[in-house]
Amino acid sequence: MNRMSNTVLGFLNILTLISSIVLIGSALWMGKSKTTCEHFLQKPLLFLGLAIMVVSLAGLVGACCDVAWVLWVYLFFMVIIIVALMGLTLFGFIVTSHGGGVGVTGRVYKEFKLENYHPWLKTRVVNANYWLTIKTCLLGSLTCSKLSLWTPLDYLQKDLTPLQSGCCKPPTSCVYNVETAMQQDSDCYRWNNAATVLCYDCDSCRAGVLETVRRDWHKLSIVNVVIVLFLIAVYSVGCCAFKNAKRPQQYGFPFGRYGMSKSRPGWEQSWSRWWHGRDRYY
Repeated sequence: MNRMSNTVLGFLNILTLISSIVLIGSALWMGKSKTTCEHFLQKPLLFLGLAIMVVSLAGLVGACCDVAWVLWVYLFFMVIIIVALMGLTLFGFIVTSHGGGVGVTGRVYKEFKLENYHPWLKTRVVNANYWLTIKTCLLGSLTCSKLSLWTPLDYLQKDLTPLQSGCCKPPTSCVYNVETAMQQDSDCYRWNNAATVLCYDCDSCRAGVLETVRRDWHKLSIVNVVIVLFLIAVYSVGCCAFKNAKRPQQYGFPFGRYGMSKSRPGWEQSWSRWWHGRDRYY
């Protein structure tokens, strides 16, 4: 039974090792994906995948070879990863609690307002240099090209992604070719029919990018909760394996005063046996 924890720990670390490879692959794919141009989640995913991979390898070595100091290092960094994941998950839920779309009368799609999002997220897209990178990525994607053949009826019946709603059209409230005394949304004046302009400099486009990030991050936070629970279970099994590695494994029934059945006891059993038996020599 004492070896059972080592076997279970080895099996669980194989699963975490496979999971880390999936995370690293997802992060690399996200860096080249054209579906979203905000790669904020790429670095956290890549770092998380690498950290879990290294720790999983240490856990495999410690469990299979029964090396106590490797298991100690494994448990130490496992605690750090669990605490970091819990902090990241809590922060993710706080940040993603803001935002969301606003329904448009007579339309299926929603529109998004920059002021509705968490200030920490807004600071990323209001930076001119940072936004230029995102804008360049959007221009190279197929985000808006799909709408070029839409008819007015399509805009009434079909849904739009946050990026399409914010970057590929002006706000629905905008009025053109008709004089109006009402003050319009500032994005109405930023809109241009040119394919390289459209509404890429609009606040609604920035909001569409943040909405995409918000949805992805919210999904990641839910996955993180599952990962944290799984890592806590792995950590518990690792503690048992670490205790087994510190003392000699007992096979069958113990015998003798110290209950040892191994021919090579640990240093603490050897020292204890010498200490209690030293009176024989005096």
